[in-house]
Parts: sequence; structure tokens; C-alpha cells
Amino acid sequence: MHLTRRMLIQLAVFAVIALTAIAVMGLHFLKLPAKWFGVGRYSVTMQLPETGGLYSTGNVTYRGVEVGRVQSVRLSDSGVDAILSLKSGIDIPSDLRAEVHSQSAIGEQYVDLMPRDGTAPPLRDGDVIPRDRTSVPPDINALLDAANSGLQAIPRENLKTAIDEAYTAVGGLGPQLSDIVKGSTTLAIDARTNLDPLINLIDNAKPVLDSQVQTSAAIQAWASHIETVTGELKANNDAVAGVIDQGGLVATNEQARNLIERLKPTLPVIVANLASIGQVAVTYQNDIEQLLVLLPHAVSEGQATFMANANTNQAYRGEYLSFNLNINLPPACTTGFLPAQQQRIPNLVDYPERPPGDLYCRTPQDSPFNVRGARNIPCETVPGKRAPTVKLCESDQNYVPLNDGYNWKGDPNATLSGQPVPDVPPDSPPTDVPPPALVAVSEYDPATGRYVGPDGRRYTQSELAQPAKQNSTWQSMLLPGEP
Repeated sequence: MHLTRRMLIQLAVFAVIALTAIAVMGLHFLKLPAKWFGVGRYSVTMQLPETGGLYSTGNVTYRGVEVGRVQSVRLSDSGVDAILSLKSGIDIPSDLRAEVHSQSAIGEQYVDLMPRDGTAPPLRDGDVIPRDRTSVPPDINALLDAANSGLQAIPRENLKTAIDEAYTAVGGLGPQLSDIVKGSTTLAIDARTNLDPLINLIDNAKPVLDSQVQTSAAIQAWASHIETVTGELKANNDAVAGVIDQGGLVATNEQARNLIERLKPTLPVIVANLASIGQVAVTYQNDIEQLLVLLPHAVSEGQATFMANANTNQAYRGEYLSFNLNINLPPACTTGFLPAQQQRIPNLVDYPERPPGDLYCRTPQDSPFNVRGARNIPCETVPGKRAPTVKLCESDQNYVPLNDGYNWKGDPNATLSGQPVPDVPPDSPPTDVPPPALVAVSEYDPATGRYVGPDGRRYTQSELAQPAKQNSTWQSMLLPGEP
């Protein structure tokens, strides 16, 4: 057969095209150099407890991108080894997890490489991914069998009822369910944005929850009281309804109007006075609360005094108290009150005007005299401070005692602290009451009857002191003298 020159050229061109197509298919599509000679590839061994449906030629992905294929799957002494053929030039961190997943419901398993540390060195040829960093999906057949067994365990009638009720509950609520899903998504996004405060809230929620646990008894008592109140309202429903129905008529009744008219002259005054009392109660709220707290204890301790001789044979079964006389322990405080020259005689029965100023024990606050006196009253508006007057409480000054002695010291008009006694406020009205006359006081010797008079001369008068009575008792010493 004689071939013309034209036919030879055509055959040559066809051969070149065929060889080019075969080369392209072998190099690009079939990847024959990589399969036969490993060009552009490196192998990594993945240890698995079982295949999990993984097969050779399966895809290997890294961050959703295909980076290789499963070269082979073979048995090993401890399970299954899957040889992964990965593309060169893609740095995959060696600190990773390799998980087998299904591409679809019918299978098509693939290997997903998920790095745990992006700064780890990349995988190299011959590396092994250990079994503790790999996982396989559960057997779909076992899941279907378990689901089938669960459905068979549910009675058909109850299952149908549950489905019907679910349809009744959410049927036609597509927009509302969509809003719930969108709101949940927004809430999750906001929670992620405010992750640190949310974690702080969760960490610090324990004290709050513990307080609820510690007050569970009080909460139960409150709930029980609420139940009692609601039960009474339910039992007296007709009466309550009658009060509500007839309340408007009663409010407009002529008798109610007459009652209000009769209360008009006095009710505003009472309310105004109660307002002042309320202001005082607000100021002394802590004291009132402390009083209410201590009152039950005081009552219980008082009742305990009746228990000492409750079951005895004594004729008197009252309080068991011991009346011990502690006379002049400690001595009476005289510092800060009127001097002895201005003190009234105790047996007078008149009632003169109160001297202007503040009279109270002016010894140091830690002295044993009159420890519950005005100088130790706690300041309501200044915690931790104690002062005798509100003005001193609210000022920057501190309490200054006159002296720390047992008796009066100094001139009452020029004391050690430089303050007159008593302290007369600058804005106090003048008084026309003349000051009491000064009384001379001198030491008297009952043995000799001698004393020094106001003029400085010595006098003798023996009848000023009466001789001591014989056979005196302590009762007679407490009684007043005979006229």
C-alpha cells in the first residue's frame, strides 16, 4: 500500500495529538506519576479502631478543601490503618485530629483533618496520626436499629396523639417559630460578643444560688402563707366579691360622707403628727429594727426567770430574782451638771423652769460614770460617731469632756474646755429668772465643833453634829431623821 505524502502528514499530526492527549490524561487526570512514582505526594498513616465505612480513593479534606486521597485501608494488630496520600506544598499542622465523616446519607465517607494548634510543625512523609486523635462515625445500621426499637416501644396510639398535639401546638405558627429562631440566633451572637461578662456572671452566680438554698425555709414559709391567704380568699369568695361589688356604693353612701366630714377637723392633724413620727422612724430605722430583733430575746429571757421555781413547793412561784443593793457603784456623775452652789434642795416639791442649755454627764466617753448617758448616744446620720446633741453629731467637731474626776472641777463659767456650763445656745431667749444665791460651804469637824466661816475667821459650835445613835440598823440609816 502506497501512502501519499499528505496521508503521512495527517498520520503524524494525529499521532502527536493522541500522544498529547494520553500524556495530559495520565499526568493531570489519572495522576500516574504520583501513583507510580509518588511525585508531588507524601504518605501519612491514620490509625483507626475500625474502618467506619472508609474505603480507598476516598477524599481527604483540610478546612473544607481536598488535599489528598485515601490510598489504601488495611488491617493492623490494633485495628485499621488508613494510608493517606496528601499533596505536597500544602502545610498541614501535625497537631490535629482526623475524623471520618459521611458525605451523604448513603455513605461516601471521607477524612477531615482538623488542626488543634496552627503553630505546630507541618506533616511529613511517614508521619502517623495516633488512634487517640482519630474517630469514626457510629454505625448507621446500629442507629437505625436503635431508632426502630425505640419507635416500636412507643404505643402507636400515644405516638399518634403526641404528633397530633404537637401539630395543634405549633400548627400555623411558622412566623412565630421563625422569630424564636432568629431571636435565639441574635441572643447567641450577643452572648458571644459579651462572652467575658457572661462567663463572669456564671462564675459569680454560685453565691446568689447558695443564698436561695440557705433561705429555702423562708421561701417555703412565704409560699405556705401565700397558699393560706389564697385559700381563705377562695373559701370566702362570695364575701370578697360582695365587698368589691358594694365598695363603690359604700364609698358614695351618705353615711360615709358624713364620717369623712366628722373626721376633717382632727384627721389632718393626726396625719401631720404621724408624718413627723414617720420622719423620726425613718431616721431611727436601724434602732427600731434592732429593737424588734432583740425584743423576742428579751421576752424569752424575762420568761425564763419564772422557770427557776416553777415546780417547787414554795408558796410564791413568781419571778426568781436577786435584789442586791449596789449603792454608789459607780458614784453618781456630777461633772457637767449645775455646781453644788446652784443645786436645789432635794425635799422641795415645786417645779421651776428647766435651766437653759444642755445638762449631761461630761466625763470622757470611756469613763465608768453614766455609761448610758447622753454623751454616748450613737449619731444616726454619722455611723461610728457618738455625741450628746444632733448639732455636734452633724458637725466636724468631736466630743470634749470637761474633766475625768469624780467631782466638779473649776469655775462653772470658765471650765477647762473653755465652754460655759450649762451650754446655752446663742439663739436661746433671755430669761428673767434670777440665778440662785450662792451658798457658802465649809468643812466642819464634828469632834471639836470648829469650822472656818466665809470671813476667814474660825468658829466653834458643837451642837451642829448629833451624836451617833446606839443600836442603829441599816434600815434606820436609810430612813429620814426625826423632826
